Amino acid sequence: MTVVRFLVLLFLVALSLCSLSFSLSEDEALLKFKNSLTRADALNDWVSGSNPCISRWVGAICFDGFVTGLHLSDLGLSGTIDIEALQQLRGLRTISFVNNSFSGPIPKFNKLGALKSLLLTHNEFSGEIPNDFFTPMSSLKKIWLSNNKFTGKIPESLMQLAHLKELHLEWNQFSGPIPPSKPPKLLIASLDLSHNKLEGEIPSSFSTFGASSFAGNDGLCGKPLDKDCSLSPPAKGVAETTTPSGGNSTTLVGMLMLAMIAVFIFFSMCHGGKNKDGDFSMLEKENLDEGVLPVSAHGSSKRLSSENSRKGSVSSRRPSHQSRPAMGDLIMINDEKGSFGLPDLMKAAAEVLGNGGLGSAYKATMTSGLSVVVKRIREMNMLGRDLFDAEMRRFGRIRHKNILTPLAYHFRKEEKLMVSEHMPKGSLLYVLHGDRGICHAELNWATRLKIIKGIASGLGFLYSEYPTYNLPHGNLKSSNVLLSETYEPLLCDYALDPLTNPNHSAEAMFAYKSPEYIEKRQVSPKSDVYCFGIIILEVVTGKFPSQYLSNNISNAMGGTDVVQWVLQATSEGKEQELIDPEIAKNSSKDSVDQMVQLLRIGATCVESNTAQRIEMSEAIRRIEEIQV
Repeated sequence: MTVVRFLVLLFLVALSLCSLSFSLSEDEALLKFKNSLTRADALNDWVSGSNPCISRWVGAICFDGFVTGLHLSDLGLSGTIDIEALQQLRGLRTISFVNNSFSGPIPKFNKLGALKSLLLTHNEFSGEIPNDFFTPMSSLKKIWLSNNKFTGKIPESLMQLAHLKELHLEWNQFSGPIPPSKPPKLLIASLDLSHNKLEGEIPSSFSTFGASSFAGNDGLCGKPLDKDCSLSPPAKGVAETTTPSGGNSTTLVGMLMLAMIAVFIFFSMCHGGKNKDGDFSMLEKENLDEGVLPVSAHGSSKRLSSENSRKGSVSSRRPSHQSRPAMGDLIMINDEKGSFGLPDLMKAAAEVLGNGGLGSAYKATMTSGLSVVVKRIREMNMLGRDLFDAEMRRFGRIRHKNILTPLAYHFRKEEKLMVSEHMPKGSLLYVLHGDRGICHAELNWATRLKIIKGIASGLGFLYSEYPTYNLPHGNLKSSNVLLSETYEPLLCDYALDPLTNPNHSAEAMFAYKSPEYIEKRQVSPKSDVYCFGIIILEVVTGKFPSQYLSNNISNAMGGTDVVQWVLQATSEGKEQELIDPEIAKNSSKDSVDQMVQLLRIGATCVESNTAQRIEMSEAIRRIEEIQV
């Protein structure tokens, strides 16, 4: 008996030591992951003995000192993805390996059950994905597997993810029928299954999506395609097509339009190239709503030419339809940067910037050297062509140093494209939270005050330009404040509420997260004031506001309830303790007093009672009084 007890004890001790051997620190886990890769020169700042968050390792996204995201897009990486090493990152929620050279079967990401976003677009992954692969990944909200070489059927477990919002499988070789969704009530807002080998009837739960989501699958029928299943039974073993070779003119036009849109989906990441905004670059930039910072062209563009030489230009990776008729063109509404059309965009090197509430955004660098952002918006079909054109041309006439004026638009009934100039530093969200490098170091107090004053100036203009609007801006948050090379802020995504489908406005626009809408389903210009207050508190404290997160995601995801935090400190006279140490250290007493003054203005902007919340004009007046 004594021997048995000894052996049992010895076994338990050995088991304990074994467990300890697999408990790695975050820097050790990331270095183990790095060692499994080839061509990992881009990760040279991953050095043993340093902290990934404090030392700001490339691609490591941190909140509250923990690694919550790996955004390693456009880095030329290949080799084996060490899933066991990634399992040691207990806070890991987002992975973006967009536009690298990984190949072979899909790695066992399903061992990372807490992932919310998995972005693998533009690699060389291949083979079938097991039917139950995604079953353990019940938290997934975004899955981008497009532009790989996956084969076989779409896994049924993929359609059983209750929280899935974005699913992109386009440009693979998936075959067979589309599995029905379970539960049948979809949360998916962005779906693309185009250019595979799918066949059979499209499930009714997907009938609300546009035809472009299913184009390039000759074996599919049913809504929303113009193909009756009873009249045209799906073909068996349909080969993947790269050029439309039949069908009526409506189908041809739809496929041609799809080809144009597909041109822009050449990822580089966020949130990726540098993950700094938004992926929020994928935050990809993932969504702000996801608490993830998107991908920023600001980092990935440095490798764009070399990556294009490796992977080919955008146009070379897609069937060419430039000579086809009935494609339509861009409507220029602001030619200060010159004129261009769809053919120019189709030839451009493109990369994804992220997916916000209103739609997807892509950066395109044309041969002329002009870089633009193309936003693809689907939930904006309330207006006919003439009225929509009038609203767009009104945007095109805006001239203010703190307002981003669109350059062009493209009109389709199902979706619209809006084109604007690309800002090199990305968004305020990206600079504050995504890039802890040079840009962040330049965010001293004078620069931050300049940004807030510029936002105030832009809002003052919008309020005079759209005085009758309930929401002159409507979607004001740090991801929609872009920064020029000199840190001059430019507001974007403004004045779109009247053009957007009402149900979608409530889901996509930040003004609808104000207390008055949550409690009374009402919005007003003071909802914009609330949003402005959040930005003020974000800039002064340096904290990522939990108000940007959806579904009350906990602080473990990196969000701080800046409203309650600041209001409590204000009531106790402890505002100075909340100031971002990055700007508080080595500051004069006068500067700290100015920071506290701005913090108090922000606190009055976020009062839950609109009667106690100040007017926008008063907030602007008080901000203008602060002098460095």
